[in-house]
Amino acid sequence: MDQTNLLRVTVDGAVCAYPAGTSFREIAADFQKQYAHDILLAERNGKLCELNHTLDRDCTLRFLTAADKPGIQTYERSVVLLLLKAFRDVAGADARLTVEYSISHALFIRAEGVPAINGDLLGRVEARMRELAAQAVPIRKRVLETDDAIALFEQTGMADKAQLLRFNIRSQVKVYALDDLTDYFYGYMLPDTGYLKCFALAPFEDGFILRLPSQHDPEQLAPFEPSMKVFREMHNAVLRSEALRVSDVGQMNKVISQGNAVQMILSNEALMEKRIGDIAAEIAARPGVRFVMIAGPSSSGKTTFSHRLCTQLLACGLLPHAISTDNYFKNRVDTPRDENGQYDFESLGAMDVELFNGDMNRLLAGETIALPQFNFKKGVREYNGDELTLGANDVLVIEGIHCLNDKFSYALPEESKYRIYISCLTTLNVDRHNRIPTTDARLLRRIERDARTRGYSAEATIRMWPSVRQGEERNIFPYQDSADVIFNSALLYETALLKPYVEPLLLGVPRDSEAYLEAKRLLKFLNYFLPVPADSVPQTSLLREFIGGGCYKL
Repeated sequence: MDQTNLLRVTVDGAVCAYPAGTSFREIAADFQKQYAHDILLAERNGKLCELNHTLDRDCTLRFLTAADKPGIQTYERSVVLLLLKAFRDVAGADARLTVEYSISHALFIRAEGVPAINGDLLGRVEARMRELAAQAVPIRKRVLETDDAIALFEQTGMADKAQLLRFNIRSQVKVYALDDLTDYFYGYMLPDTGYLKCFALAPFEDGFILRLPSQHDPEQLAPFEPSMKVFREMHNAVLRSEALRVSDVGQMNKVISQGNAVQMILSNEALMEKRIGDIAAEIAARPGVRFVMIAGPSSSGKTTFSHRLCTQLLACGLLPHAISTDNYFKNRVDTPRDENGQYDFESLGAMDVELFNGDMNRLLAGETIALPQFNFKKGVREYNGDELTLGANDVLVIEGIHCLNDKFSYALPEESKYRIYISCLTTLNVDRHNRIPTTDARLLRRIERDARTRGYSAEATIRMWPSVRQGEERNIFPYQDSADVIFNSALLYETALLKPYVEPLLLGVPRDSEAYLEAKRLLKFLNYFLPVPADSVPQTSLLREFIGGGCYKL
């Protein structure tokens, strides 16, 4: 080997030498035994690269598997491309699939141009997918002039992708081809179909699901245990988006570019207000309800929703009182600690459950109670003279992460409780084949709110996000099906609104930060959106909780 043409590559502290032009896939093969799962991506000096990328300089490489977030996202995108190819091979070129959203470690997909979705059709499609996977068919990346890509997608019946690319200011775009199928994907892809070993198809409701592995166990299909209440709410949101003629980013950009953003904003807000009014009317019509219990994951807009619900309850003849469960924290010295010795404020053990149930039952009995207020600086519960007595038309609107957990309100009569699960269930997608994860919408909300109200950097928010998500998995998601109603706080236009707020914050994440890859991914995602100004967003909008300028004291 000619040593003069060798480049230095550092992998996991080991320094190696490879000829220029060596693919990262070849280098990964030399280190695969050190990894528990298949290597799917490489990170070179802080930049993600596909395995087909070739060596052109001295560098440091870090390999990623499906146990890493970028790895499992790459796996999902590649399986979707495999599905599209197999479905077309089996059902014909007129078949059109739309990847709607994720539900319980699976993708819910609807099909057009086929007589019916059934087990026989899906069995043949899955068999074709496995046949293509066994053949390790290359996934080829091509760079096209943007105008040429638009023309290609118009010719192949992918009008949504052509529409999206019309608002792309870059002169070139990257497309991916699997055999005779060419498509556009937001993100990285695998070198060939041989990496795709874990997937399954099954009929579900008016479509079907593509089951996938989880990041925690990439070698096995994750359990499919969907919340049907959440599914119904997301399904209804899709239908509402279709009614507004804004089902994807390309359609929304067209609305914005034609000067119709205000109408889109107001109609979307009107739909949400009607939904809140319907919930209030249902509460008013249900005999015996005295406690409205609201829970949901971070950045769902629980506080603003509670205020707007109180307004609607007043319109229904009820007198609402807001109660924060934060005021029922145990004194800090009595707070349990987690496995790392840190205070575990998110566990049910951090709450004075007995005091809460005692106070609420005394209110039901017609007694007057002293309301506690938690002093977060001192870490103690205090009483400052606030009292409450429930009248005939009074209801308590109680918000907190444990409100759907019956162990938190165990002593309250079942008929006295009305439970609401609120979450930002985004159904707007980039295009038919590229979905927007609901967690992305909540993360963008949180980045802006943390910066505005707490002085946190985007880097700090991104770094703490996995811990936030773990708390949600333990304390919120297991109880969502106990809710009487699911409220979707997502607004179609919110990413376009948040874009000018969040972009500068994301650009401030240092390249050497562990949050940099996620910040860069979000920046690339935001590039698809035309911005909308905040001027036309009502002061009562749930989004005011994140960007400011609202009429509620939060």
